[in-house]
Amino acid sequence: MGRLGATEIIVILVIVLLLFGGKKIPELMKGLGTGIKEFKDASKGDQATSKKEEETK
Repeated sequence: MGRLGATEIIVILVIVLLLFGGKKIPELMKGLGTGIKEFKDASKGDQATSKKEEETK
């Protein structure tokens, strides 16, 4: 339990399509992609900061 199968993913996608409509989904995906990119950039910045702190010790 805990893994999503193909049927569950299809059901989720259909529900999202019904809730938001076809025109709104590209905007949602763009926002999601931007959020993920910002999260990755922030985590890379934190890793670089921690490496610099370790080097100065």
